[in-house]
Amino acid sequence: MSQLDNNFIFKKEDFGEDFLWGISTSATQTEGNTKDDGKGDSIWDEFARKKNAIVNNDSPSTATNFYENYKEDIQILKKLGIPNFRFSLSWPRIIPNGIGNINQKGIDFYHNVIDYCLENEIEPFVTIYHWDLPLELEKKGGWTNREIISWFEEYVKVCINAFGQKVKNWIVLNEPSVFTGAGYFLGIHAPGKKGMNNFLPAMHHALLCQAIGFKTIKEKFPKACVGTTYSCTYITPKTYSEKDLKATERVDALLNRAFIEPTLGLGYPIKSIPFLKHIVKHFLPGDEELLKVNFDFIGLQNYTREVVAHNTYVPYINAKLVPAKKRNVDYTLMNWEIYPKSIYYLILKFSKYAGVKKIIITENGASFFDEFKHNMFDDKERIEYIKSYLHQVLLAKQNGGKVEGYFIWSLTDNFEWAEGYKQRFGLVYIDYETQKRTIKNSGYWYQEFLKKD
Repeated sequence: MSQLDNNFIFKKEDFGEDFLWGISTSATQTEGNTKDDGKGDSIWDEFARKKNAIVNNDSPSTATNFYENYKEDIQILKKLGIPNFRFSLSWPRIIPNGIGNINQKGIDFYHNVIDYCLENEIEPFVTIYHWDLPLELEKKGGWTNREIISWFEEYVKVCINAFGQKVKNWIVLNEPSVFTGAGYFLGIHAPGKKGMNNFLPAMHHALLCQAIGFKTIKEKFPKACVGTTYSCTYITPKTYSEKDLKATERVDALLNRAFIEPTLGLGYPIKSIPFLKHIVKHFLPGDEELLKVNFDFIGLQNYTREVVAHNTYVPYINAKLVPAKKRNVDYTLMNWEIYPKSIYYLILKFSKYAGVKKIIITENGASFFDEFKHNMFDDKERIEYIKSYLHQVLLAKQNGGKVEGYFIWSLTDNFEWAEGYKQRFGLVYIDYETQKRTIKNSGYWYQEFLKKD
């Protein structure tokens, strides 16, 4: 693979003693049992019922059955020596209708997961919201309804009151740019809404909820370590023409700046993307201050870069992405370019913000075709991908980046949203017919890397 330069040697100790190592999953993508023990429907349960909304009409109803197999998966974590486990809570499993009655069986399940992690000396990093909005709240407008601020605040209070004595590390939202952009603008993710009239209020309300979530946790547990995650993509122009450079600025502002800068007190980047000026229609007095958050850390999630060209016919941003397939570059099964330098540039870019104290890479990984040969899944491509990106993380740290942790996506193959079960990111292979787990060679590579000298 021409993009992967693995003629280097580095080891875990090069990152420093306090560097955090982990792996990530999410509730909807792994738990299954979507109707069991009092769980309510999420927008993804409903989205999966729409014909052809998801590849092969797949559904999260079974996924990897983490709901019943959590002990086996945590034992795999222990075997591989992975010290930190990022997973999410399911809002509709805890509060089936989003507001109102609490489902004690859901609370008990997460107590069991957290307790079993701690028993096995694995630190839980808990994401409060990873895209599974309760369906009953979506019927009331979901993220486009400003009432979600109070709905979300109550949900956070339930989570913190239940688990705050045990969990030290919290992530408020997972990738708000994606669940608002793909779900409320493009319509390719749940709940399948489209258009600027849905996107702008969803965006603003998500960032208000992010701030409210942080403050709610800190009021109850001031010493808790609380962050949030951002999807980020390195953006470069197709050419150095003025039009392509301006298009690149607009796309970068939308994907990499629009969701963090209001949090840092810098406001929305309206000068770079003028259509964002319409977001002020959704402001109430005091919102500008309310958006500001002094997070203990931010999570960055990076997989690729995008190359951008000017395009007059694309509304709002007048830009289009040039697919990796058309650029004669290496790419994964997700058709994402393999470009390890992207994570280096993004760590340094976000480190320049004065309000960013600490960065943790909360997701990085790749989907490749996993072939079982000679009694093993010898996924060399995934190992090379992770090594190359991880080397760039180290270089960024050595060059002043504020990065202090790295979590691979993901522990197991899982339900990959609109891609269904077609894409496999896991270090552990899942046979979806039998739910048998098989550690891939990438898992054993991570085990070896994490071993103490």
